[in-house]
Amino acid sequence: MSEPVYDVAIVGYGPAGQVAAGLLGQRGLKVYVCDRLKDVYQIPRAISLDHEIMRVFQQLGVADAIEPFTEPFSNSEYFGVDGQLIRRMTMLPPPYPQGYTPSVVFTQPPVERALRARVAQMPNVTVELGAEMKHLAHDDAQVVLTIQRDGASRTVRAKYAIGCDGGASPVRTQLGIALDDLDFDEPWLVVDVLVNERGMAKLPKVSVQYCEPQRPCTLVLGPKNHRRWEISLMPGEDPKAFESDAQTWKQLSRWIGPEDGELWRQASYRFHALVARDWRQGRVFLAGDAAHMQPPFLGQGMCQGIRDAANLSWKLAAVLSGDVQGGAGEALLDSYGQERRAHVRELISRIKEIGAVICERDEATARARDAKLLADGGGEVRDTPRQDILPRLEAGLLSANASTGRGALFPQPWLRADRELLRMDEMFGRGWRLVLSAALARTVEHAVEQGEGGEPGFAGLRTIRLASIPEAEGVVAGWMQRHGCVAALVRPDHYVYGVARDTEGIGALVEEAAAALGLTLACTA
Repeated sequence: MSEPVYDVAIVGYGPAGQVAAGLLGQRGLKVYVCDRLKDVYQIPRAISLDHEIMRVFQQLGVADAIEPFTEPFSNSEYFGVDGQLIRRMTMLPPPYPQGYTPSVVFTQPPVERALRARVAQMPNVTVELGAEMKHLAHDDAQVVLTIQRDGASRTVRAKYAIGCDGGASPVRTQLGIALDDLDFDEPWLVVDVLVNERGMAKLPKVSVQYCEPQRPCTLVLGPKNHRRWEISLMPGEDPKAFESDAQTWKQLSRWIGPEDGELWRQASYRFHALVARDWRQGRVFLAGDAAHMQPPFLGQGMCQGIRDAANLSWKLAAVLSGDVQGGAGEALLDSYGQERRAHVRELISRIKEIGAVICERDEATARARDAKLLADGGGEVRDTPRQDILPRLEAGLLSANASTGRGALFPQPWLRADRELLRMDEMFGRGWRLVLSAALARTVEHAVEQGEGGEPGFAGLRTIRLASIPEAEGVVAGWMQRHGCVAALVRPDHYVYGVARDTEGIGALVEEAAAALGLTLACTA
């Protein structure tokens, strides 16, 4: 065959693969997905999501289906050597900047089933379960996968491929891509319990980090009666021995006993901090756990994989649809690894700092840690919103003007339209958007009357004028005030390409983005 059959082939159908398949399928691309398992993994692994991910689910049209399996994340309270409160991680206060609860806990299997059900509605996406990728080859024109199912092998061809096939990633292994070790490697026991009413009465009402040198551990309040413990194992302890029911209940005896609930899962893991050295080799990309693994202390594992899928999907769609071509197209695809690798490495460094607070084994050092955290807050425990830990993009497809708003995740305000409230993406979609502040739009109203154009643009760019479609809670107004700007150019993945501080800067900003994308400028209404 001279031409590949599929636009994109995805190996691995966990959360990152599901989101990538859905986002690419929405764009009308012909997508193939395979996974060696025949169903979703029935045991929960990830337990937390944030509002950025709910916004991606909104784009896929599954947010309403997923919300019943989520609950707001409780505060996380950190207790030191002597049982004193030393730190508190909290939620951002309302109004919520992305239009969703900033942090949620969730039950993974039904969420994955909802994602798969959405993809199943797309006739241009072929999903093959119980099918294992045995060999991968690629050249300048295509990727060729050898797929084995029920003892028979066949060939699948695609223009591009994405390895979303987990930490052991056969795709990464076959490509020979090395992992950089970011110096975190610890054994932990993870226990999920469905707690009964009697047990619930015994447990804390918030999530807790026990920063105790003798055995650091974490208690996370999952949805409904789901509770998770992550328990550090000490040097010389046999991880497998701790997986027995008897040993597990022994570790939980501080809180509950067998009469208080049902063990759902107990498994030992080594928590790693690993990042792929390369995220792209020719026409093949890595995403999710195939590209990175991080300790779970901020609950960002699944979030990171979905960010990968959202970042890569719009760029592949732009190239495959012909929006960008040649050198601009290659630069756009290269920006995926540049952006996500730097973001992941920075977030892992911050997660490790949180882990260092939790995992200190030396008692004297732990006491000094407790004293410093309290002293830093002036003797009080100050709330730290989880979202404050997340970095912005610092490299890749961004404006050369390094303003404070550049690379940040842009808010999704509630907008007033025809006597109802809609989230911004519900009204304007997910493409490139030029958002003008209400104050700016009023000053240039004569130039932007309906049908008269006004702002420079390029194909697919939509202008959002908050003077004519006001927001309900002032989220964008506050964001622009904090960043000292009057306009923001927002990418399809909701990250800010750049901002303009005045009307004169808007044209230059749009022109810069068009040049980076290899697009022709035009005047848009």
